[in-house]
Amino acid sequence: MPAWITGLLVLTEFCLLIVLELRRPLRPLGEPKLTRVARNLAVSTLGALSLLIAERPFVQPLSGFVDRGELGLVKQLPLPGWLEIVLAVSLMDYTLYLWHRLMHRWAWLWRFHLPHHVDLELDVSTALRFHFSELVMSVPWRAGQIALMMSILFHHSNVRLPIEIERRLNYFIITPRMHGIHHSIIRSEEESNFSSGLTLWDTLHGTLKLNVRQEEITIGVPAYRDSREVRVFDVLMMPFRRQRPTWQLPADGEPSRPHIPGPTSKLLP
Repeated sequence: MPAWITGLLVLTEFCLLIVLELRRPLRPLGEPKLTRVARNLAVSTLGALSLLIAERPFVQPLSGFVDRGELGLVKQLPLPGWLEIVLAVSLMDYTLYLWHRLMHRWAWLWRFHLPHHVDLELDVSTALRFHFSELVMSVPWRAGQIALMMSILFHHSNVRLPIEIERRLNYFIITPRMHGIHHSIIRSEEESNFSSGLTLWDTLHGTLKLNVRQEEITIGVPAYRDSREVRVFDVLMMPFRRQRPTWQLPADGEPSRPHIPGPTSKLLP
């Protein structure tokens, strides 16, 4: 697909989700919408430029070589075209899940992923708020993938879908309520729902958690609760500064939540 068509589709989805967030917000927002979107777009613009410089000389020629030579794991199997596509997308999505888990598991990688999580609220613009260094480091990983941007915009959005519709979608794909739990300041909640496309990977790895009500979720990271500490310059410098204890509130220890009874696989409103 030509780049201009991809860009137009992403821009259209972004604008549509912005409108839906304003009309049907899932969680109340405290900061003016324009301020948040402008800040997150500033961070994402630097990330996009860095990714363009780092990725174009490497990933595009590699993709062309693989395609012309019919290389890759799926291409080695005698499969019908439709099944080849299903397997390729599933493998892509699973490797994205693994990369996300690594960013949270390894302290050195976490410092570069932290700027994405310190956003004090969660909406569609958060989907674009990735530090340029994280994006550049992901280039070798991304060499075997196609960016799943449409899905990422959707599940970061702050759109309130009817709960029954979202529960049905959640059997297959990541939705806004599900990913909102991953952005909670509660460690056990943040360490769940890592998938970016298919719910399957969280189910298989035991990291699926749906039984948290949205009104009980506080978005962000305990160590960074002051909006003055998550401005554009601070976010860009965050990976290169001395790291705070991520899960400690400035004056009140680690936030927690009493055990929630009931199955973790049932999505709550």
